[in-house]
Amino acid sequence: MIEFINIRRSFSIGDQRVTALHDINLNIAAGDYVSIMGPSGSGKSTLLNLIGLLDRPTSGTYKLDSGDVTALNDAQQARVRSEKIGFVFQSFHLVPRLTAAMNIELPLILAGIPAAERKLRVAQLLANYGLTDRASHRPDQLSGGQRQRVAIARATSMHPAVLLADEPTGNLDQTTGREVIKLLEQLSLQNVTLILVTHDPALAGRASRQLRMVDGQIISQTMS
Repeated sequence: MIEFINIRRSFSIGDQRVTALHDINLNIAAGDYVSIMGPSGSGKSTLLNLIGLLDRPTSGTYKLDSGDVTALNDAQQARVRSEKIGFVFQSFHLVPRLTAAMNIELPLILAGIPAAERKLRVAQLLANYGLTDRASHRPDQLSGGQRQRVAIARATSMHPAVLLADEPTGNLDQTTGREVIKLLEQLSLQNVTLILVTHDPALAGRASRQLRMVDGQIISQTMS
């Protein structure tokens, strides 16, 4: 499903050229549960951003569902991102002035989903994640765990094939973090490709495949 062929990502910082990813070759099949670990600056987030089409490689080819998405223009990439990829972040990234229901609905509005279908999808997602009684609450009226559940509901509202989770438990206590991971793993069991960036070895070890990155390179892969 996901194929990186000699992917390199470099940045210019002042008069210096810094390479964040060095010729990455990677294959991730549909339904895989993959964790990515590594020290700060190892390239984890850069890799995740490229998978999520939030950034473009300096060189190399990225194939998603066998199609070369590096050849697409910005509008075409945005459409693929909307239809196939969901994001869950450490800091939730909810819109503060919108209610839980409206935050979940936002991707559906942007995708042009008809209002009647949006209403049904949002109601179902609120129920799925135990948020029905929090539908009209804004993010500042929700606990950390509730905010992350809203974020997961929003991320899955378009039924993505790939879900990218960047430190999704980083702002949560251990008990709430375990609940959030279980929700993500349930999605993985439904053939959603789950890619998790984490600093926590215990969380990383739950994945069926663990990648370790150092200095912009994948130095090891472990299967469990």
